Amino acid sequence: MTGPSPAGVADRHGLLRAVRAAAEAVPDPELPMLTVGDLGIVRDVELDGDEAVVTLTPTYSGCPATEVIRDDVTRAVRTLGVPVRVRTSLTPAWSTDWITPAGRRKLAAAGIAPPAAARDPAGPVLLTIGMRPAAPPCPHCGSAATTELARFGSTPCQSLWRCTACAEPFSHVKAL
Repeated sequence: MTGPSPAGVADRHGLLRAVRAAAEAVPDPELPMLTVGDLGIVRDVELDGDEAVVTLTPTYSGCPATEVIRDDVTRAVRTLGVPVRVRTSLTPAWSTDWITPAGRRKLAAAGIAPPAAARDPAGPVLLTIGMRPAAPPCPHCGSAATTELARFGSTPCQSLWRCTACAEPFSHVKAL
């Protein structure tokens, strides 16, 4: 019987954990208070021989930060002394539901309203053509009295809002 020794298997598992940790620790270039791990875009980490293969799912197919994230993940994993290849996978499509609870807390702490749950994963995708999503609560004071100022903010995945209670402006990550 041939195959890896138990120590070799443990070493591979440790290497996979280290590669995943390095990849997930990369800051998002558009929302630097978040890591790509917080966003949930690191879909898979595997070994192909001695090469680490990291699969990323961008927040949307036209995301301008995709190349920067790929390069940053490559650099981060190479610091471990491991050759790396980064793949992009568009299926399944990323959802804001993949943002971790820690990521949602970091957004709110930075004054950015996190997205509400996007959809029921067990149910159908609801069409909302012509329907506006519910107004997000203010991340500064918690008031539900908010109004949209602009459908698009500093990035295509954000909108710009203002709280009518505390008068503070804030960004909101749109639910996808």
